[in-house]
Amino acid sequence: MGVEGTMEYISDFLKKRKRKKKKQMQTVALRVARIDCEGCERKIKHILSGVKGVKSVDVDVKLQKVTVTGYIEPKKVLEAAKSTKKKVELWPYVPYTMVANPYISQAYDKKAPPNMVRKVPDTASVNETTVDDSYTIMFSDENPNSCAIM
Repeated sequence: MGVEGTMEYISDFLKKRKRKKKKQMQTVALRVARIDCEGCERKIKHILSGVKGVKSVDVDVKLQKVTVTGYIEPKKVLEAAKSTKKKVELWPYVPYTMVANPYISQAYDKKAPPNMVRKVPDTASVNETTVDDSYTIMFSDENPNSCAIM
């Protein structure tokens, strides 16, 4: 077998050996409903800081937003947050400049923080709004009967 066989054996051995991929540092933002007091805040911080890989947990009571940073998986953080028996979802808001049509019915939310709208897919269009086309045509300048309506 000689040197060539030994080198082949070693190279095959190293290829078969699985290496663990190191998780990347991630930030997960959650919207947690009903964070009313310091006790709720402590409870959420305690539970989420217990998740493996979490480096920091920030709770914003006013926005009801929890930001978790670390070598984590968003799915596991979401499951841990749901164990607090509160309504939890991934942070649904983005700056309104990031959305193509921020004024469509799916994006607009009264509960959203200032300058933020709900994240909607780009496939949502203005046609999917609640405004009926007949009303826009009724008051159009091209409509000869619009003066009678006004």
